[in-house]
Amino acid sequence: MSTTPPEQQRQRRIHPAWWVAAVAFIALLAAAGFRAAPGALMVPLHADFGWSMSSMSLAVSVNLLLYGLTAPFAAALMDRFGIRQVVAAALALVALGAGGSVLMTASWQLLIFWGVLIGLGTGSMALVFAATIADRWFIARRGLVMGILTAGSATGQLIFLPPVATIAESTGWRPASLLIGIAAMAAVPLVWFVLRDHPSDLGVLPYGAVDTDASTATDGAPTKRRGTVFSGWLTDKFDPRILLVAYYTFRGVGLLLLPWLLSDTVHPSMILFIVVYGLDWVATVPPTAALCREIFGDNGTIVFGWVFAAHQIGAAGAAFAAGVVRDAFGEYTYAWWGGAAMCVIAAVLSFAVKRRLVGDRREPATAEAAA
Repeated sequence: MSTTPPEQQRQRRIHPAWWVAAVAFIALLAAAGFRAAPGALMVPLHADFGWSMSSMSLAVSVNLLLYGLTAPFAAALMDRFGIRQVVAAALALVALGAGGSVLMTASWQLLIFWGVLIGLGTGSMALVFAATIADRWFIARRGLVMGILTAGSATGQLIFLPPVATIAESTGWRPASLLIGIAAMAAVPLVWFVLRDHPSDLGVLPYGAVDTDASTATDGAPTKRRGTVFSGWLTDKFDPRILLVAYYTFRGVGLLLLPWLLSDTVHPSMILFIVVYGLDWVATVPPTAALCREIFGDNGTIVFGWVFAAHQIGAAGAAFAAGVVRDAFGEYTYAWWGGAAMCVIAAVLSFAVKRRLVGDRREPATAEAAA
């Protein structure tokens, strides 16, 4: 298919890639609604049905497990069926899971709606979706776009948590769950009419490309990311292993201190912890992706998908274990301390990773880096 000459592309006020990125961000934000829901809905569900925290935590664990296991295959699904088809279907699954849950009468149904449907839907729109958009549609500003899209899920949780919690407390958990379903379905028309698989589908080159050969570069390993978000910038400047050690250590200390920060009323130290701890979770993505590229080269993106899957398997186990701890001891303190111990292990393992170096420079050992 012919492409628009670069001279004409420069005359466009807004490159189509930015519209694609904007809609991808909205889709990720809408799908993130459920990620904020369990914490706000589990207490009302317990009061309504009398279900144990363990049974509800199991549904969340199934969700996290499928979220992680689906992610490595998301790129293949998008290659086979198309980006907008997969993303639209994923949002529909999230909407079906959230909306259908209002009809639940037994705890096993929670496994279907919260666990299977929403797990598969959100898993099809995990970090691999963000990487696919950034790699296919951008040459310049790829790191910035990846950072923004990665933050989409966290932003969605921050946006949805207050109204979901307020509605759940004032009118019940069913209207709150319907809010999530409506938000997911509202993003489907935008996805269907704006998202495309490749820039060539619209007769343009990727943003920042200077010739037709550049459009094929997105199929290989991601280029070194510059002009990116703060953690990505740090990754370009410092050893990603050291950054991961710092992030996981900080995360562990935060979990260790969390029982003393919580209280019946909101206070500044609690708000500061929520903000900083949330940023720490997002910050681990760029150095982890950088290590995958350095060690595995062209296969780094695929390996990163499996690393993410392993992360979610651990999250699934931790979510279920936390529910068991809550039922057994009446509080989550031991679960937080267990999480802190796991962070220490992650910090040690991060430092133990052996890197591949090119010459005397800390560069990914790929032909692209050498060029």
